Amino acid sequence: MLIERPPLLYRLLFPEAIWRIKRPHRRVVYLTFDDGPIPEQTPWVLDLLDRYGIKATFFMVGDNVRRHPELLDEVRRRGHSYGNHTMHHLQGMSTTARHYMRDITEADALIDSILFRPPHGIMRWKQARAIKDHYNIVMYDLVTRDYSRKLTPDRVLDNVRRFARNGSIIVFHDSLKAARNMREALPRAIDWLLANGYEFEPIPMS
Repeated sequence: MLIERPPLLYRLLFPEAIWRIKRPHRRVVYLTFDDGPIPEQTPWVLDLLDRYGIKATFFMVGDNVRRHPELLDEVRRRGHSYGNHTMHHLQGMSTTARHYMRDITEADALIDSILFRPPHGIMRWKQARAIKDHYNIVMYDLVTRDYSRKLTPDRVLDNVRRFARNGSIIVFHDSLKAARNMREALPRAIDWLLANGYEFEPIPMS
């Protein structure tokens, strides 16, 4: 549970970040996808979302956008929101604040979004203070763990069933590592959320 739903203490360490977006009198969740865009996964996700009429938010690695700029264009064209996930998928704890900000800025030149999510959901306090002056830091309320080779698609779906709630920012991954779990669990998770009265919204880019 410490991974699937970040504990309150961890959330309190980064009060400048968005962890959950509750809507009064409505049951809303926010699907997000990390680590793309890549041609093997992102178009499949976009087509699935189109079939359901759902909008989501994609946190993109700048180097992937550099190699596949047409996928960022397609995400925009289909009406989804998108954000910065650093240029090289850097983990904040392994680099200095200055280097981290340079990597984010390099990605921003390609992605051009006010939204930012740190890879692995980890960053230093000094990094967070620098980032919040330029971006809205979007964390999460539920990590599906679709990337884990130790989990089955059923377990990934169980994580959604167990931890989703009003305002949840839910993390899936449009990456090769997550492909097996995500492709089976995502449509089933959407079906379950719809059956339980949830609506879907992208995270606002303003």
